[in-house]
Amino acid sequence: MASGDLRVRLIGAVVASAMAGIAAQPAAAAPAPKPPAFAVCGVCHKVAAGEKSGIGPNLWGVAGRKAGTVPGYTYSPAMKASKITWTRDKIATYISDPKKMVPGTKMIYVGQKDPKVAAAIADYVSSLK
Repeated sequence: MASGDLRVRLIGAVVASAMAGIAAQPAAAAPAPKPPAFAVCGVCHKVAAGEKSGIGPNLWGVAGRKAGTVPGYTYSPAMKASKITWTRDKIATYISDPKKMVPGTKMIYVGQKDPKVAAAIADYVSSLK
């Protein structure tokens, strides 16, 4: 076998191995669809990774995060003391009535009274990772 053929085969093997490694990587899950009702939330909350918080904290990666912990955002003492770890269900409950779930929160939103809409927003926010 000529040395050129060997190089071509080696390069082919390296490329094939690299491609197999890429294919083996799990694809990032696409976020749930952004519900139209999130437009109200988007006035105060950013949702992109690394984006600076607005009036409210950035919601990227909120599911599984302890409440009151986004760096650089000033939370109410009530939210910092809440000891909540955000799950999809806790997000839906909070969206439905923020002041009931965390008395003293500085979030001014009165709440989403339609449970289906609150669930859709919670699904979307929970998928931001």
